[in-house]
Amino acid sequence: MNIQNIKGREILDSRGNPTIEVDIQLECGISARASVPSGASTGVHEATELRDGDQKRYHGKGVLKAIQNVEDIISPALIGENVLNQKRIDQMLCELDGTRNKGVLGANSTLAVSMAATRAAAQYSDLPLYRYIGGINAVELPVPMLNILNGGAHADNSIDIQEFMIVPIKAPSFSEALRMSAEIFHTLKLILKREGHNTSVGDEGGFAPNLKSNEEALQVIIKAIEESGFLPGDQIFIALDSAATEFFENEKYVFKKSSGQILNSAEMVDFYQELVQKYPIISIEDGLAEDDWDGWEILTRQLGNQIQLVGDDLFVTNTERLQKGLDRKITNSILIKLNQIGTVTETIETVKLAQKNNYTTIISHRSGETEETFIADLAVGLSTGQIKTGSVSRSERIAKYNRLLRIEEELGNTAIYPGIKTFYNLKK
Repeated sequence: MNIQNIKGREILDSRGNPTIEVDIQLECGISARASVPSGASTGVHEATELRDGDQKRYHGKGVLKAIQNVEDIISPALIGENVLNQKRIDQMLCELDGTRNKGVLGANSTLAVSMAATRAAAQYSDLPLYRYIGGINAVELPVPMLNILNGGAHADNSIDIQEFMIVPIKAPSFSEALRMSAEIFHTLKLILKREGHNTSVGDEGGFAPNLKSNEEALQVIIKAIEESGFLPGDQIFIALDSAATEFFENEKYVFKKSSGQILNSAEMVDFYQELVQKYPIISIEDGLAEDDWDGWEILTRQLGNQIQLVGDDLFVTNTERLQKGLDRKITNSILIKLNQIGTVTETIETVKLAQKNNYTTIISHRSGETEETFIADLAVGLSTGQIKTGSVSRSERIAKYNRLLRIEEELGNTAIYPGIKTFYNLKK
């Protein structure tokens, strides 16, 4: 069960940029592999993603330094360690780095090793990854939040909000929820084509048509839900990821892609209030900027009982920032991204802190992904109840959904699809 060798390599992610993949071999001969994703709209408080900076190679985005850190620093320190002791391994990774934000080794280096160690331990224990992570209670499939239409930093169009997602609430199983979502996705494509819009997809598989406004995006999604034979606000809800930090300038929110409006925090909250009254929106992620704490207090006070308010850039999967939010009674949900913090243990600690305080939790992908399916198992293992892993197109997104379908099949009659119950802290 002890680690015998750790090897890193440079592979490409779904955007054609380099990322790191790590193999861990145990003394018994078991070998496990993991690769890490990369974000496009990243928060300033995220752990460091180490890049080479050599403009002659991959426009400076190479990860050879991260690989060297794995093989020259991490590997010698971890050889001989018991792979079943995840907490010790991750603690050693943090100590080897020695900074709060993984600024020396890079969170991409530490995370690749941490994930590979978790998978190796699961294989050694002869358990599926989700079962190794969550034990006998790992039976709940997550409700998917499918990104089907893009704006903001993810699209060259006139929409400021970054992601428009559908949330299949009323389904008897995960597989049926996925079927419903896929049908809406294909119907949306037909509608966009019919109305003369582009139907190419972005980094996360959603469409990026040149619509006139944020509201037009919501209207066309409602139309797709209804034409697919489903009821918006009953079977299917809508979730938004505003990524508001991206359009926050000089303490104001500037809708430079659409209306040209300039709003303060209170006016932004009013903007969301109006959208929630008009459309079946159940969740808003990053509705305000990552350090607009006072604004978040207003948003939580006005909408915190009605819809899920998700902190992504606000919390960056960090227990210290989450605790600050808890103390100030800000939001009611947190997005969980492994590479924002850099180890599996720290990720689990953040999820547990959120769940202990009645916050909902959403496991999330990044815009630059690989075929790695770790987050699918993590969502089931930690009973997070929700997952964001893109649209029902692009194979690096589909890989996660297909893994969840296989897990559901393995669990058989014990599998639970929580549906609306996953939003347990809402009065709506």
